[in-house]
Amino acid sequence: MSDLESTPEATSQASSASPMAAPVRKRPRPGERRVQILQALATMLEHPGAERVTTAALAARLDVSEAALYRHFASKAQMFEGLIDFIEQTVFSLVNQIVERESASALAAPTADAQSGARQAAKIVVMLMQFAEKNPGMTRVMVGDALVFENERLQQRMNQFFDKVETALKQSLRSVADASGSATPSVDTQVRASVLSAFLVGRLQRFARSGFKKLPSEHLESSLALML
Repeated sequence: MSDLESTPEATSQASSASPMAAPVRKRPRPGERRVQILQALATMLEHPGAERVTTAALAARLDVSEAALYRHFASKAQMFEGLIDFIEQTVFSLVNQIVERESASALAAPTADAQSGARQAAKIVVMLMQFAEKNPGMTRVMVGDALVFENERLQQRMNQFFDKVETALKQSLRSVADASGSATPSVDTQVRASVLSAFLVGRLQRFARSGFKKLPSEHLESSLALML
């Protein structure tokens, strides 16, 4: 999980004056251990054939005790919530950047407003596909594969995440329906947004269930051109 900053634990060199002295492990900086735990969890989720991730396996990967994990997270569900927080913060920060840039372009060229809306929606979809490819472990969280045996509220949060994505697409596509002179612009906008959203979720599910072999970005430009 390259997006989560993490610094490996450092071990000091044994003193040359005491060659038998044991290495001294430095304490992680505040917050560093939490990042290491989330990074390890996401990395373990990148192995699609692996069994359900347990706290024992996670602790073994980090070479710490399970008690050490619970000093930073009250439960495994809270660890998954940490990954979901990262997904939400990253994705919606990028969505906002896309909306701001395209809105500025539309103000500069009002006659291209419909094109701007379609382009904005396409960029949101492309960004999410790229995020998934870069973070395969978190893709399994997004589509729910990694949450099957976990707390139900985690799946509810991911459902809400995709609802927000669809809302962002709907807002982007409203100008397309208005420019087309549609008699039912709200309905048309909802239909376009739901089709794009379903396409997005389907691509992410295919990516996860193919063992990350079928990339979400496959023929993406042509697919978006057909839909938009």
